[in-house]
Amino acid sequence: MTAAVEVEAPDEVEPGVYDIPAEVYHSDPVPGGSLSSTGARKLATQCPAAFKHWLDNPEPAKKEFDFGTAAHKVVLEDGPELVLVDRDRWDTNEVKEQVKKIRAAGKIPLKQRDLDKVHAMAKALREHPEAAELLEPGSGVAERTIIWNDRGVWRRIRIDWARHDGTLVDYKSCRTANPSKLANHIFEYGYHQQQEYYRDGALEFGLTELVCPFKFIFQEKEPPYLVSVIELDSTACSIGRHLNEVALNTYAICRANDEWPGYLQTPLISPPAWLERQYR
Repeated sequence: MTAAVEVEAPDEVEPGVYDIPAEVYHSDPVPGGSLSSTGARKLATQCPAAFKHWLDNPEPAKKEFDFGTAAHKVVLEDGPELVLVDRDRWDTNEVKEQVKKIRAAGKIPLKQRDLDKVHAMAKALREHPEAAELLEPGSGVAERTIIWNDRGVWRRIRIDWARHDGTLVDYKSCRTANPSKLANHIFEYGYHQQQEYYRDGALEFGLTELVCPFKFIFQEKEPPYLVSVIELDSTACSIGRHLNEVALNTYAICRANDEWPGYLQTPLISPPAWLERQYR
């Protein structure tokens, strides 16, 4: 596979593979804006007005976001520094100010029990044969940002783990990793769309090939921190690619016109199937 050029940070908008901090990525390093996988998922399933509001009003830090980022840091051995805030209460002004300063420095504040938990999760993951092999140290590179221009639209992604053999891996902490219950979770959160969005960027710079797999590692956040490694079938991939095209086209049109409309009026709505069956 073609080796991608890696630099520390994009001083100018140039397509490439970058090694930049997570906070730089999430703040969008592309002047004028770029479309991330998360943004594409919102555009494909919500209206442009909702997407624009989300874009202009970043979500504040939340405990669950901190925990997910911390799990990535320990499992992938890459990411922001984790800082222990060893206080029983986080609702005092003193601790609130301490936590605020930690986040402002690009670090993740954690309680002792959460710090212990993410380390226990990493230990359990290393004991799962397939997951441990996929994330074996030295087998790939963690948290690489890819920025590229696709038909006039700047796109960006941040891949959890790009293996040197072309396999792409995405790690997710979750409530349940039971394969029989993951389907609804995957499609509700648009992970099929995320996969194909990531694959586009990796293909652009030779980090993967069409024949290479994309693996999701799901791990439960409660003991015994069970793990599942899954792949999506061709139908799921096709739907994901279609939704990405919808998002890219919508984004391009809305940006060109600087118009972000709300819900389209529906002149005629049919009853749901369950209601219709009651009256047959």
